[in-house]
Amino acid sequence: MYRKLSRAWGRQHWWPAESAFEVIVGAILTQNTSWTNVERAMNSLRAANRLSIRGIRSLALPDLEQLIRSSGYFRQKARRLKNFVAFLDERYGGSVRQMFATPTSELRVELLAQNGIGPETADSILLYAGNHQIFVVDAYTRRILERHEVIGPGAKYDEIRGLVERALRCEDVAAAAEITGPPAPTVHPPSAMSAVERAQLVQVYNEMHGLLVQVGKHYCHKQEANCEVCPLRSLLPDSLKK
Repeated sequence: MYRKLSRAWGRQHWWPAESAFEVIVGAILTQNTSWTNVERAMNSLRAANRLSIRGIRSLALPDLEQLIRSSGYFRQKARRLKNFVAFLDERYGGSVRQMFATPTSELRVELLAQNGIGPETADSILLYAGNHQIFVVDAYTRRILERHEVIGPGAKYDEIRGLVERALRCEDVAAAAEITGPPAPTVHPPSAMSAVERAQLVQVYNEMHGLLVQVGKHYCHKQEANCEVCPLRSLLPDSLKK
């Protein structure tokens, strides 16, 4: 799957952000909403000069709620942003760099202990903001792997994550540079965070998640799958090919 999608579509330039903290804010805001709504909220924070640790810390809660209103569940998310900054201040002296120097397994436990941060959000923060070696499982990943009969409908989050991570550790997993196949979906332009230099496997996890998101958005829809034109069609079990 990774080779096919990489060869078809190339780099996805995800996560679009100018700093690690922006990635963290986006990961919290994107829960239960579209990225378009998150971008509106991020732009509001940026325009108010509040898209920073200091900015979130100093904002009154009602003001923060209004700035992120477009992201939905804005009262819950405002409290989660406040709680995260309080955690960062108390545990790491307000330093994102110091936080990400913590071993992955230890930091993941700490993140999951924060109110409103579940496995997908924690792993998005670890992978995209901290360049930790961990894969992010979302609804698109689960749907695609279920339809390809790679996993069953009852598969647990960490079971799926472990399966994908083991598969992508292959020494020859790197994709060819040429782009072939169906037209590539629109991607974000490179940003400071998406273009940062990473370890090879971290970059592979980064790209694989972004590529599966594109498949889920454009081909493997929740109600109906457009398998005939999907670049992964050849990998479907024979019983599912039309």
